[in-house]
Amino acid sequence: MYTQVKFCKIVGKREIAKNQVELLLENETLAKEAQPGQFVHINIGSDKHILRRPISICDAYDNITRIVFEIKGDGTEILSKKSVGEIIDLLGPLGTGFTVKKDAKAVVLGGGLGSFPLLYLAKNLTNPKVFLGFRDKEMVCMEEDFASCGPTVIATDNGTYGYNGFAINAAKEAMEDCDIIYACGPTPMLKAVKMIAQEKGIKAEISMEQRMGCGIGACLVCVCKTKSGYDKVCQKGPVFDASEVEFE
Repeated sequence: MYTQVKFCKIVGKREIAKNQVELLLENETLAKEAQPGQFVHINIGSDKHILRRPISICDAYDNITRIVFEIKGDGTEILSKKSVGEIIDLLGPLGTGFTVKKDAKAVVLGGGLGSFPLLYLAKNLTNPKVFLGFRDKEMVCMEEDFASCGPTVIATDNGTYGYNGFAINAAKEAMEDCDIIYACGPTPMLKAVKMIAQEKGIKAEISMEQRMGCGIGACLVCVCKTKSGYDKVCQKGPVFDASEVEFE
């Protein structure tokens, strides 16, 4: 785990969907160290918001690390107002990422914001089958990015775009004939992935979305229940073998 502060220059910024902001961060060391499924812990530069904000790594290439986040509170609102050319400091890459089984018959399943950390993974797999779920058409994003990695199905809860329903339902047939399932998204979806994987005898890795404080394992805010007790998501995770997680 890398905990040193890295200073990154914002070299790109755009809104990719409703309230979804993409930042391109320039730092060669960060981009080289980043692994699929890891995250960065960002100092948003506000005296009123002391705690850093954990943001998943969406992609990394050359000297660029790409992050995508939703504006949900004061912290992400401040981060979204940063300008190209500004310098931000962060800790990272942090956490345990996905086990990349490059040539496996893989299903990549994302729900809402959980889609963002899956792109870097998908790019490191050979022709994965990708299923992404969003609330509605306005929230759909990154479809072309994922489609460049493998067959991609978009689902919307209200049927305004693509498959009408949840992504996990769209993925059921593909999950019958795969070697591994990678998933990130809402807890009910991850719980269902665990159940399906157990029933079919398929390996599954899930990325847990937990609130974090310090991001380096000191504050115990982000613990989740596992077979071995309570583990820190920021260190043992955010990616876990689905069979190890105990959902309440």
